[in-house]
Amino acid sequence: MSKWTAAADANRGTLEFSIAQADVQNALQPAFDKNKNQIAVPGFRKGKVPMSLFLQKFGEEALYQDVMDIVLPAAYEAAVAEQGITVVGRPDIMPVSMDKGADWQLKAEVAVAPEIKLGDYTGLTVEKQDASVSDEDVDAEIKRQQENQAELVLQEDGTKAENGDTVVIDFDGSVDGDHFDGGQAKDYSLELGSGSFIPGFEDQLVGHVAGDDVDVKVTFPEEYQAKDLAGKEALFEVKLHEIKRKSLPDLDDEFAKDVDEDVDTLAELKEKTKKNLQEARESAAKDAFEDAAVQAAVDNAEVVGGDLPQEMINEDVDRQMQQYLAQLQQQGISPDMFFQISGQTQESFRKQFEEGADNRVKTNLVLEAIVKAEKIDPSADEVAAEVKSLADQYNISEEQVKQSLTDALLKHDIAMKAVVDKIVSSAKAK
Repeated sequence: MSKWTAAADANRGTLEFSIAQADVQNALQPAFDKNKNQIAVPGFRKGKVPMSLFLQKFGEEALYQDVMDIVLPAAYEAAVAEQGITVVGRPDIMPVSMDKGADWQLKAEVAVAPEIKLGDYTGLTVEKQDASVSDEDVDAEIKRQQENQAELVLQEDGTKAENGDTVVIDFDGSVDGDHFDGGQAKDYSLELGSGSFIPGFEDQLVGHVAGDDVDVKVTFPEEYQAKDLAGKEALFEVKLHEIKRKSLPDLDDEFAKDVDEDVDTLAELKEKTKKNLQEARESAAKDAFEDAAVQAAVDNAEVVGGDLPQEMINEDVDRQMQQYLAQLQQQGISPDMFFQISGQTQESFRKQFEEGADNRVKTNLVLEAIVKAEKIDPSADEVAAEVKSLADQYNISEEQVKQSLTDALLKHDIAMKAVVDKIVSSAKAK
């Protein structure tokens, strides 16, 4: 039997539950087997001590920690299921009594998912975004393509470096006279104004000419990924070898053919560019309309009891970070490499995902509450269709999809999509 007592904070409480003595006794043997190779008793080799002798000499209490590891998960999950609560985060479980021969008594301080009081979520009025494309938009896109086709041309001696130029440099950095790892390079190509170096570094090369020796003084950011350099002033001795400047191609029919082999003239390129921009704008406007409709439904709902549990926020942030790093890993970029390349710390990286985490959590809770209110329960046919769709999308077998995703998870995703469709399809554009 278990008991749930809500705290003054409606999203927290105490779960009291017990572990039957029969379960404790059944776990003594596997707990002993786990440790027997480390048990030393005079007259016996390690691993050969009979359990009866061990219990006689040390008592079953000596195994209680390992017994607890064995029996606790099932007992805790059964208590949570019996009380019908949705626990978030890690519980703080404490034994109340573990007397020999009696049922063990435990309690867990837990955070639970809050109740959601729904507001209006159908027939919402949402502002429609402008999806029109102007001639200026087309010109800007053509200009971007022109920039991409630019060639770097070596400049004559005496030419002063400007933002946008690429300079070839040697540099050697030091802090208080001590040279540090990663602070040296030869024939390094750096685009001035790109912001790829420490703030202030690139600016101090503007106006110099090839052959100049430049002492660049900068201060490392307080959150620089190398802790031993963070916040410190540094001197970089820089030798400027070459200055290269972009040479833009002429905007003519030949340029158009180079950019897109399916067109013959600049006019055709502009027409195709406008069409592509139009499709992209319409797609973005559609996505924005859907996001705004869902957000309106979320804003109309209320979290009963006030704030969301911090555990739910933390779980969301952890999940977002792990997914991002996993995607990089698939591209061959390890977490260590990512932090080195980006110059970020774990703390600064985490802050990016903390922004908006509370809204993401509330959105998920609201959509799940609508699923419950609408009594949406996907059928076996809908699950089968979703499996086929995912298999086609990722070019894998349906069996692989079933091995990766449980029916419960598939049903959850289908139901959530159905709720979003219901919100969006009934929303009106203004």
